[in-house]
Amino acid sequence: MSLLGTVTEENYYNGSQTFIADGSTSTFTLTFETTPTASQVRVYVNNTEITTFSISGATLTISSTLSANDVVKVELLDNTFGTYQYTSIKDIVDNFMIAYVGDGKLIDHVAKSDVIFHAKRGLQEFSYDVLKTVKLQEVELGPSLSMPMPQDYVNYVKVCYIDSSGVRRIIYPTRLTTNPTEPLVQDENYNYIFDDAGNAVEGSSITEERYNNFDTRRVSGNLSSEDSLYLTTNDYLRSDYGQRYGATPETTQVNGFFTINERTGSFSFSSDLSGKIIVLEYISDGLGTDAEMKVNKLAEEALYKHIAYNVLAVKRNISEYIVQRYKKERRAALRNAKIRLSNLKLSELTQVMRNKSKQIKH
Repeated sequence: MSLLGTVTEENYYNGSQTFIADGSTSTFTLTFETTPTASQVRVYVNNTEITTFSISGATLTISSTLSANDVVKVELLDNTFGTYQYTSIKDIVDNFMIAYVGDGKLIDHVAKSDVIFHAKRGLQEFSYDVLKTVKLQEVELGPSLSMPMPQDYVNYVKVCYIDSSGVRRIIYPTRLTTNPTEPLVQDENYNYIFDDAGNAVEGSSITEERYNNFDTRRVSGNLSSEDSLYLTTNDYLRSDYGQRYGATPETTQVNGFFTINERTGSFSFSSDLSGKIIVLEYISDGLGTDAEMKVNKLAEEALYKHIAYNVLAVKRNISEYIVQRYKKERRAALRNAKIRLSNLKLSELTQVMRNKSKQIKH
């Protein structure tokens, strides 16, 4: 059977499927790549939307009576493209059980739950170094100057804001301030305050409060002629901090700053970014939802080798040379996957090299 199965071009490009009723039946077989639920589709009969239908498995049943030659059209509410380049974890596990496990094969028996565990762990490790599952979240920054970490956040790649032209401006982390993980509450004698269980009481951070009210122009030097007030302040972070003598790019830029607040699980931004559109690029481990648990086909073989090696490594009575053999095969397959997914194009490399020899003109 072909990998495309019964998915037609109408299914893929339009996210829809059309049937011609014969007057004797009101059930139809859906051939979408992923079978939808009733809440994920709209159904039309002769271009009129109906709600009297149900979906069980891949079968659509219409409750109302259909006449011969009535046109039934099913449309997906959310149609996505490009799914052919991926293989789901479910298919990976099923294929592994067929190809690697059984009588006369290297792995005579292994629990399917063990294969699922190693497949998920492999997907996690691949997401960090090979697959690079990078996601982008866009939000408008409110007066709190704080953005919560996404639900499936593992690490950030880049943080930027979008200007009025739609161009992204990179925001850099700062070392000028910090986010205390334990802002302890004290009494008037500076003694710690404890609750009934004997645990120290935590309150709001004074450091964060002061930084939220801080004008970053006093650091970046992005001052107008009317800002002479800042030139006379005696604070450590006054406008002549760094100034133009040995100024560092960390401070002499106008894109603002951010810090990561591990205590609240959020990103904290400088005051000049309030109201800006913030885009966070971050790494996920690929296990957030069932739909995300998929592997690019260029790395599919590497995941099979990963599962095989880890299954053999924990089984008893397996010769060490066999374990080492699959360890080497896993490493080689992983290296090949990295090369394939690097997506280097000769034309793009040529353009980069041409840019290197471009003369800079004033």
